[in-house]
Amino acid sequence: MHAVPKAVNVWLYSLTVRTACRVSNHFSRERRIVKTDDFSSVFRLRPKNRTEHFTLYARKGTLPHARLGLVVAKRFAPRAVTRNAIKRVCREVFRKEALDPADCIVRLSGPLVSRNAPAVSVNLKRQLRNELKQLFAPQTENRKS
Repeated sequence: MHAVPKAVNVWLYSLTVRTACRVSNHFSRERRIVKTDDFSSVFRLRPKNRTEHFTLYARKGTLPHARLGLVVAKRFAPRAVTRNAIKRVCREVFRKEALDPADCIVRLSGPLVSRNAPAVSVNLKRQLRNELKQLFAPQTENRKS
């Protein structure tokens, strides 16, 4: 039995990891709004769309792809578990929607769950997905036209 050199194993592993990331549409740094100046320039504009709990701010982007910024305030979602779930679901919806090249900021603008309700549930995630799809709908309609 022949042993494969360690360098080949590392190379194959890194190749499969990179390929798997491309297939799964991971949320890379280039798809995020991270700089304060970028957030400020988008916040200066009027909101594009609102739902019961979210507000979408968008600005036409200079990059060939859309970028996402998230603002989930502690006063509207006091538990970290809830805030993280909101961010996860928002990123998931953002990845799956075909958006115009734009800088989008999603902001939680109202309380989502009460203090005595469970922090995260299947129904809450379903509600979040539906509301976020509704929020991103005008951005995807422009792309289809």
